[in-house]
Amino acid sequence: MNLGELVHDLALRARAASERTAELTSAQKDAWLLSAAEKLEAAREVVREANARDMAEAREKGVEAPLVGRLELSDAKWRDMIQGLRDVAALPDPVGRVESSWVRPNGLQVGRMRIPLGVIGIIYESRPNVTVDAAALCVKAGNAVILRGGSEALHSNLALAKSLREAARESDVPEDAIAVMPTTDREAIDFLLREDRLVDLIIPRGGPGLIRAVSEKSRIPVIKHDAGVCHVFLDATADPEMARRIVLDSKLRQMAVCNGLETLLVHREAAARVLPGVLKALHEESVEIRGDAATREHFGDAVAAEEADWGAEYLAPILAVRVVDDLDAAVAHVRRYGSDHTEVIVTESYAQAQAWLRRVNSSSVGVNCSTAFADGFRLGLGAEIGISTSKLHAYGPMGLEGLTTLKFVLRGDGQLRE
Repeated sequence: MNLGELVHDLALRARAASERTAELTSAQKDAWLLSAAEKLEAAREVVREANARDMAEAREKGVEAPLVGRLELSDAKWRDMIQGLRDVAALPDPVGRVESSWVRPNGLQVGRMRIPLGVIGIIYESRPNVTVDAAALCVKAGNAVILRGGSEALHSNLALAKSLREAARESDVPEDAIAVMPTTDREAIDFLLREDRLVDLIIPRGGPGLIRAVSEKSRIPVIKHDAGVCHVFLDATADPEMARRIVLDSKLRQMAVCNGLETLLVHREAAARVLPGVLKALHEESVEIRGDAATREHFGDAVAAEEADWGAEYLAPILAVRVVDDLDAAVAHVRRYGSDHTEVIVTESYAQAQAWLRRVNSSSVGVNCSTAFADGFRLGLGAEIGISTSKLHAYGPMGLEGLTTLKFVLRGDGQLRE
C-alpha cells in the first residue's frame, strides 16, 4: 500500500466509524472516556518511554530546547491530560439537543438540532497531549477524528492512540473513530487534504507556515487556529495599578501560548501616568521592551521597534509598545496588525468600553481583564480543541458545540406547501 492508498484507507475507515459514532448514546461515549483514562494510567510507563524516545531524537536533531519542552509529557501534563478525559465525560452532550424552535402560521413546528460534523482532521505540532484532548472532544461530539501530529512526537502519539483505541474496543465505540497517521512523511498531509469526499473539516494548529500551507492546499473546509497577536489598550482613564496587574498577567503568566500579550497600546493622555510603572515592572521580569519614539521617551530602557514588531507573535519575553492618539487609533492598529485572537481595553469609561466591544471584532474582546481568559476552560466551556481565528463556523475558544453543527427538524401533521 503506497502513501496515498494508506491515507485514503484511513479516511474510509474514519468515515464508516463516524456514522456509528454519531449514533452513540452519551453513556457509551462517557464510558469510553473513563475507560481511556484508566487505560492510559495503566500504560503510563510505556507512553513515557515512547515520549522519552521522541525527546531524545529531537535533541539529536538539534531542536531548540523550548520546543523539546513542549514535547515532554511531564507529571503535570499527564495529570491534566487524564483529568481532561474525565472532565469531558462530565460535560453535557450537545448531540441531539434542539437549540431553538418555533411554529409557522400553518402549524408546522420548526427546530434546529445539534449534530456531529462527521470526520475531522486535526494537524498539529509538538504537544502530544493534544492527541488525547482532541480525540476526547471530537468523539464526545459524535465525530471521528484523524490526528496528524508533528513528526517529532510520532512515538508518543502512537502510544497514546493505542490506549484510546483499546478503550474504544471495550466500550462499543468504533476504534477507527480515533486514528493517528502512522507516518512522518509530510506528503501524507497533502493526501489527507484531498479527501474532501470523506473528511468534513480540517483544523490546523501550529505556526504560520503550517496554517498557510494547509489553507492553500486543502480541498476541505479549514478552521484556522492561527497566531495570537494579542493586544491590551490602556485608555486615557486606565487605573495605573489595574493596568500594571493586567499587563503583567497577560504577558508573564505563560509566554509560549497564543493568548499571551504581544503588543501594548497606550492612549497618549495616559502614557506619562501609566506607562513608566507598567514597563518598569515588565523590565524587572526580564521582558525586552520594543517601543515607538513616544514609548522610548517615557521608558529609556526600551529599544526601537521596527515595523515587523507590530505584527509579531513572539511567544517570548519581548513586548511591542506603541503610544496612540485615541481609541480610533488603537482600533485601527488592531485591525491592521492583529490576528483576530484576543484584545482587551483597560478603562474607567463605560462609553469607551462599549465602543471597544462593538468595534473590535476579534474572537475574544475584553474589558478590564487579562488576555489569559481567552481559554475554553476559563470561559466555562469545560475544554477546547483550540482557539479558532476563522469566523466560519466557530470563532474563538472551540469546545464541544464548535465540533457540531445544526440541522433543521420539521414536525407536521400533514401540512403541504400549496
